[in-house]
Amino acid sequence: MDLFVNRRNPFESRGEVLAQWSALYRELGIAVDFTGLKIPAKRRGFDRLIAVPQGIKIQQVYNVCIGAFPCWKWTNEDLDSVVTENDRNPADGNYAIWLRERVEADEEWKNKSADQICERGILGITLLERFLYGLKFFKETGRHLDVKKATLCSGSRYRGGGVPRVSFSKFSGGVGVDWYDPGDASGALRAREVVS
Repeated sequence: MDLFVNRRNPFESRGEVLAQWSALYRELGIAVDFTGLKIPAKRRGFDRLIAVPQGIKIQQVYNVCIGAFPCWKWTNEDLDSVVTENDRNPADGNYAIWLRERVEADEEWKNKSADQICERGILGITLLERFLYGLKFFKETGRHLDVKKATLCSGSRYRGGGVPRVSFSKFSGGVGVDWYDPGDASGALRAREVVS
């Protein structure tokens, strides 16, 4: 049902989805070749494929987001120099993940800290992946993710150990990124589980 609400064809082939990602990256001036991309086995309920090209940077995607809608970040530094740990790294090559097709982050992970999620062996979205998902979703629908809650990017860490948090603010009309302590939990802060 979420696929129809979000104006996505639930019958798209993986080839069609990869062609859409390639078109988005071309629009951003990024040459990609997803030939031979290993796509992980899909799990039930994980219907959104995110294809990440080799070499793409967090700050690069953030800058593209600024061109599409208002954004803010808690630091004046380049995000790639501040976010120093990521569970998946495009420097190692192209990769793909699946996640749930939802505007709000996973209800299943409310009131769970990043530390608790990691202890359970749950793979969480990285800051880069969240920006890519948010940008593509906005281009598809004209709407934003995380309008009521915030995504805890439990697959990433700031150099001081904090966990990136991304949400949309109706007051500022923009998407913001700041951080949260890895041991803290909140019902308004939720991870997005991924399959990789």
